[in-house]
Amino acid sequence: MSLYIAKGGPDLELSAAELKSLLFEGLGKLGERCRVLVVPPDQTRFHSRAGDLTQYAWEYYGIRLHSVLPALGTHAPMSAEQLTRMFGPVPHSLFRVHKWRTDVEALGEVPSEFIEKVSEGKLHYPWPAQTNRLISRGNHDLVLSIGQVVPHEVIGMANYTKNILVGAGGAEGINRSHYLGAVYGMERIMGRAENPVRAVLNYASDYFLGNIPIVYVLTVVGLAPEGHLAVRGLYIGDDAECFHLASDLSLKVNFEMLDAPIHKAVVYLDPQEFHSTWLGNKAVYRTRMALADGAELIVLAPGVKEFGEDPTIDRLIRKYGYRGTPATLAAVENNADLAADLSAAAHLIHASSEGRFNITWCPGHLTHEEVEGVGFSYGDLATMMARYNPEKLQNGYNMIDGEEVFFIANPGLGLWAYRGRFQ
Repeated sequence: MSLYIAKGGPDLELSAAELKSLLFEGLGKLGERCRVLVVPPDQTRFHSRAGDLTQYAWEYYGIRLHSVLPALGTHAPMSAEQLTRMFGPVPHSLFRVHKWRTDVEALGEVPSEFIEKVSEGKLHYPWPAQTNRLISRGNHDLVLSIGQVVPHEVIGMANYTKNILVGAGGAEGINRSHYLGAVYGMERIMGRAENPVRAVLNYASDYFLGNIPIVYVLTVVGLAPEGHLAVRGLYIGDDAECFHLASDLSLKVNFEMLDAPIHKAVVYLDPQEFHSTWLGNKAVYRTRMALADGAELIVLAPGVKEFGEDPTIDRLIRKYGYRGTPATLAAVENNADLAADLSAAAHLIHASSEGRFNITWCPGHLTHEEVEGVGFSYGDLATMMARYNPEKLQNGYNMIDGEEVFFIANPGLGLWAYRGRFQ
């Protein structure tokens, strides 16, 4: 077990040339590899720099890089335009689509007794360790898992084994891991590297991934004071050490602790990155621990046109809505369709305010009736964009006609909390 590269700091800014040099140095330490699979995130992690790192890996290995498998999880496949935008000149012929409902196999099972223990007795099912067959049966001598460590609503801190077992995982594994996190409590998980969901994935990794030659390439990306995104760290290794180092740095870079709660927050969703509430509700996840009781959260979402990335999940969101934990748990108990898709149920819990604050969605392509039909308030996008112009606001507090507003330009890059709520 090895840590090949560990370079990072809250004030460090790695250039593209330095990223490439460090990756090449790390790959050089692996020795000769002849059949390589790269597993990066999709366009929802565009700012991770995983696209650049995938391109550098392709330049390094050439024809020895056989395939690129974006870890879609439940997201829609990437379009040709998205592939080019994220991965540059990497040939589209190298890319494979992860079909999370059909292209996976179970390598083993985390026993129900373990799930019961980590869930504090709330859940009693086993958890299947599923991954794409290209990873488990592709006969690769290197699986290069690339991604960004950042606070995350389901897993506490994103990436590491999540990329393999959830991002490239199967329906049952995704459903049950998401539901575990939701039932245990999102606010007890976010920003914590160790938590019940991570414990399950670690168990699966220790017992079922040992024969797969996986090396993790992890970035930490933060917002520089000048307003641009900066790569603060790069960690390459084949065990948990690189993940924990990246997590420690991410908490310093991506977690903003506030002395007082926010009474009005405005979050902007880049239309190139966010097309659904399934993705865009990061605006809710990442701010909820910073919002005061009775606060207003306004989500500016010019690119959002649907609720779920997957047609089945879209239908379930429309049917059951964001009604809070008690209502969702009851719906799971009484409805076979939602019980069969626990990741959708988990999402409905994650994105509910639980009645504590108000969420106003301002989508570019959903109607007033559709938005209110799932339990959110509706705001007219043009009106809200005119009042809260993302091009004129700075991240953090702004005064607009005497009104104090906390603005976030990209919720996927951080986590916000006030000290009284984050324990």
